[in-house]
Amino acid sequence: MESELYVRVMVDETRQDNMTRDARRAIMIDGIPVSLLGMIALALGSSPDQSAADKGWWLGATAAFTLAIVWVLVRAFRRADEYQRKIQLESMAIAFAAVLVGLQAAVLLDATDIVGLRPLSEAIVIGGVGIWFAVADVRTRLHR
Repeated sequence: MESELYVRVMVDETRQDNMTRDARRAIMIDGIPVSLLGMIALALGSSPDQSAADKGWWLGATAAFTLAIVWVLVRAFRRADEYQRKIQLESMAIAFAAVLVGLQAAVLLDATDIVGLRPLSEAIVIGGVGIWFAVADVRTRLHR
């Protein structure tokens, strides 16, 4: 009887690990094209002298990138269970706070003419996404 209960627990853990692995794989498959679109939008917006047509392309790529991020996040949240949703939302909150502090520091550096705001703001936002993913990954791994 005891061995049967132990096997059932092990099967449930294996099933949960497979579900987690499948959810991560699905997010990666959804996220790779979005990341490429983000790099394209960043490249289009990085030119200092832009014509009106260049600005239009940049705005279009940025809008498509933003909508694609929302689409990936909605799909990821729908796939996640309650605990994973909690981890994601807490990770987003930590990253949002880090981005706010970083942007305040960037504004101060811009006001003193040490560094321009535009290049710093891009790096801070990208770093915020990295912080979000890192915190979520660490919290998920520590839970196991």
